[in-house]
Parts: sequence; structure tokens; C-alpha cells
Amino acid sequence: MFDSEYFNLGYLDTLSYRDTVIHRLDPRAKLIATVLFIVTVVSFPKYEIAGLLPFFLFPVLLFSLADVPVKFILKKVLLVSSFAVFIGIFNPVIDRRIVYSLLGVPVSGGWISFLSIMLKFFLTITSALLLIATTSFPGICHALQKLGMPEIFVSQLLFLYRYLFVLTEETMRIVRARDMRSFGNKGKGIKAFVHLAGTLFLRTVERAERIYQAMLSRGFAGRLHSVRSYRFSGADGVFVGATIAALYLFRAHDIVGAIGRFSMRVF
Repeated sequence: MFDSEYFNLGYLDTLSYRDTVIHRLDPRAKLIATVLFIVTVVSFPKYEIAGLLPFFLFPVLLFSLADVPVKFILKKVLLVSSFAVFIGIFNPVIDRRIVYSLLGVPVSGGWISFLSIMLKFFLTITSALLLIATTSFPGICHALQKLGMPEIFVSQLLFLYRYLFVLTEETMRIVRARDMRSFGNKGKGIKAFVHLAGTLFLRTVERAERIYQAMLSRGFAGRLHSVRSYRFSGADGVFVGATIAALYLFRAHDIVGAIGRFSMRVF
């Protein structure tokens, strides 16, 4: 189980090494576009649903152009969806005011706002995961650094991400050692778990110290350096400009309503 979770933890970074149109864009362009997308989606009022539907075009285009596995990303979104459900599940109880009537069935404002929360959650989390899958987390940190984010913040953010893998590796070693020394359910109680947690803490601290000393011996002075050289090109400008134009169009105009009215005239 730990082996598969460790593989899934680093698989997003593995996807970032693919060679597609989206992967070749500058990390700053993708970061700016994603942040603007998330801010625009979150800016919608709590009862808005139809206005959010055109924004699905952004992740759909990224999925197709970047060749990112849809099933893998959707599994990640589903894994953390319980947080969004917990936030909005009480809305139907609190807000019982009838807003719509769907095929004769009254729909309260609480259910509308709950659905709006879930749509916003899906769009924002999917776009964030696609950003990592097409840029890598170190690439995002490099983009933050180039955009003027404080060095200490970027360094701590990258170290936090890197030490997740260190913690996972140490956990795998301890669990394997316990399994080799256990038989049946022996060694799986709460007492054994407390001992394992203490051992894991000591090992990760010791390994972190060794890694930090190795970094200092190689000249680390608090600034991150990237092996790849990035340059903001015309294609990056076109990508950011097209994203801004599309976001403005989707936010300022009722696209779904316009399509519906056009369809009524045609048919």
C-alpha cells in the first residue's frame, strides 16, 4: 500500500517531463493563467451554476493538449472531495428558501449553493493538479521566484514538498521492517504504532540534518537554482492573453444563456 501511495505522490512530477505544447510553456505563464482562472471561478456568487459551466473548457483543453491521464487526476480530486462536501453539506439545512422549480420539484437555495461549491471545488482543484502535472512543483517554485516571491518562502515551500518524499521513504522502511518481524496481527496494536511514530520522527530529523549538511557542503546559500533555463516567449504571451480574454468573456457575459437563446431561435 505504501509503495503504491509513494508512486502516486511522485507521479504528478513524472507527468511534467512530457513534451507537449503545454509542457513547453514557461512556468510563469502557466502559473499566472491558473491563478487568474482560480480567482475568477471563486469570484462567482454562491447561487451561480450556469455561469460556471463554460469554465470547464479550460481543464478540458489542458487535458487534451498536455496528454494528462484524466482518470488519474479525477481520482486525486475525488480523494479530497470530502472536504468540499463537508463545507457545503449543511447548506440545504440552513438555506431552505425555494429558488427554482425543476419539473415541478421545488429546489431550495441551499442545494443550489451546495452544487455551486462542488463545481468551484472541482474546477479549482483540477486546474491546480494540472498545473503541477504540466510544470512540476520545482518549476512552480522557480516561477514564484522569478515573479518576485521572497526567497525564504519559496525555499520553505520547496523543502516542504521534498521532505514529503523523505518522510514517505522512511515510513516505507519502518513498515517493511515491522512486517518482516511480525506474524499475524502481532505488532499492529496502538502500542506498536506509538513506537513506530517515535522512530519515524527521529529518523526523519536525522536524515534532514544529513541532507542539509550535504546541501551546505555543495554551496547552498538560501537561493534556489534551476537546471533548466526558462524564457518568456511569444507563445507564453499568447497563452496568457488568450486565457485572460476567455476568462473575461465567461465572467462578464452569460454564455450559457446566449447559447440557449440562439438554439431557441434556430430550432
